[in-house]
Amino acid sequence: MNPEIQRNLMTPGHYENFPVGSLFMPARLRAPIRAIYAFARSADDFADEGDDATEVRLAKLGEYHAFLHALEHGETVEHPVFKALAPHIRNHNLPYSLFHDLLSAFEQDCTKSRYAHFGEVMDYCKRSANPVGRLLLKLYGDDDAKHQAWSDGICSALQLINFLQDVAVDWQKNRIYLPQDEMARFGISERQIAEGRCDALWQQFMKIQIERARRMLQAGAPLGRALKGRIGFEMRLIILGGERILMQLHTSRGDMFKQRPKLGWKDWLYMFWKAAYVRRSSSNAATSCSGGSCKR
Repeated sequence: MNPEIQRNLMTPGHYENFPVGSLFMPARLRAPIRAIYAFARSADDFADEGDDATEVRLAKLGEYHAFLHALEHGETVEHPVFKALAPHIRNHNLPYSLFHDLLSAFEQDCTKSRYAHFGEVMDYCKRSANPVGRLLLKLYGDDDAKHQAWSDGICSALQLINFLQDVAVDWQKNRIYLPQDEMARFGISERQIAEGRCDALWQQFMKIQIERARRMLQAGAPLGRALKGRIGFEMRLIILGGERILMQLHTSRGDMFKQRPKLGWKDWLYMFWKAAYVRRSSSNAATSCSGGSCKR
């Protein structure tokens, strides 16, 4: 996933911002998360890496669809990615549709490079980012509809944040994930992106993009408090990571051309403290409010 849905299951050559599946996760979940990540990372690479023609990229992704269909019909697949993934799909009853959704987003990256309006961007996020959050909730044994909605908000927000920090990177791949109608409204041209020109109009345009992503992230933030233990701590780190990148984008007035926003050691120190503090504060509040009355 672009990070899109960003993960901290580190593989050589891939920079990741947001931690999913780190050592803070319960040990029982690390193997299935690694298997899901291997699937998503390898499929994303089909769309993004190397010099393959579009037809070759689509053929490789089509083969992944076929492997999923084979597993769904109870067949054995010897491909190492699917051999590792299959038992976790069975043991946790993971929906095959979510894996197909991810593949459809990667296929779209092979054929679509511009997005007419925000609705098209969100449709992409629905398939490129939201499935990962829902798969993680399924691994946690959490089928709460409200939690799924919060997760969708967080994942889509993280995907939008990734688009904003990677405007220059995506341009090198001839992709623009920013809504074309909103660019036109502010007089933003593709030439301006190519030149890395951060003028007043670009700053106003980016301010709107940043605030929209922030609102979406905040709307899903209650999930970090609702999930318990290490899982909740990990989710709070993910949310805080997104907030820190947004803060950097805001501080730079949307100038990711000079330096791509990324998390440094000071960010991580703050995030660890804040992730622990938020849960502790919530627990203390719940204790103080036990018995039907709140102590202030």
